[in-house]
Amino acid sequence: MNFQFNRVLVTGAAGFIGFHLSRRLLKDGCHVTGIDNLNPYYDVKLKEARLEKLTAFENFSFYKIDLSDKKSLEAIFNNTKYDVVVNLAAQAGVRYSIENPQAYVDSNIVGFVNLLECCRHNDVKHLVFASSSSVYGANTKMPFSVHNNVDHPVSLYAATKKQMN
Repeated sequence: MNFQFNRVLVTGAAGFIGFHLSRRLLKDGCHVTGIDNLNPYYDVKLKEARLEKLTAFENFSFYKIDLSDKKSLEAIFNNTKYDVVVNLAAQAGVRYSIENPQAYVDSNIVGFVNLLECCRHNDVKHLVFASSSSVYGANTKMPFSVHNNVDHPVSLYAATKKQMN
C-alpha cells in the first residue's frame, strides 16, 4: 500500500483489532506508536504476546498508559507528531459496566475526550475511532445502519460508546 502518512498512533494496540492493524501498518513501513493499559478484562498474557510480536519491528514504540491519564497522553503527543490517530481503546463488556461503571466513564468518556484534545492541540489531520453495535440498543431492524435511531442504549457500555458518535 502507498500511504500518504507515516506516523500513526494506535490506542488499544494490544487488543485483537489494534494488534492486527498495527502489524499491517508496520509491515507497510509506517512508524506506529501503540498505547494500551493492558487491563485484565481480557487475557493480559495474550495482550503481552501480541505486543512482543509488534516490538520486533524497529518502527514500533509502546506506552502502557490509560487514556484517562491526561498528562502521560500529552507527553506522548509532545514527543511525536502524528499524521493519524486510531482509537480502538475502550473498556469492553456490557455486564461489567453494571459492576464497575467508573471504569467505563474513565476509559470510554474521559479517555476519549483526552485523546480528542491531544489531537486538536497537536494538529492531527485524521482521527479514526471504533464504536460498537451495542449503541443500537433494542433496535431490531437489521442490518444496522448509521441512519437508525440510537437514542436508547440498554447499558452503560452502550451509552459510553454512543457518546463517541
